Amino acid sequence: MRRLLVVAAVVFAGGCMEVEQASSPAKQAGQTVKRDANPWSNEPLAMGPKWNKGDRTSWEEQIKKRQLEQHEHQRIYQ
Repeated sequence: MRRLLVVAAVVFAGGCMEVEQASSPAKQAGQTVKRDANPWSNEPLAMGPKWNKGDRTSWEEQIKKRQLEQHEHQRIYQ
């Protein structure tokens, strides 16, 4: 009986330990972090909306146009 209590205490105490959590693996020495590219620097999809690669203003205009097309009441009354 005593052995069972000792085993139960060890199991329950092991569940209370706090383990350090990290969202990404630790950075190694000499390793660089790669950042995402700007969305307007990518090529437009073949069947998707069009903009000029590298031109932020044309990409923003395309986004605004697409957002206006999603609002049916604005699209009908224009």
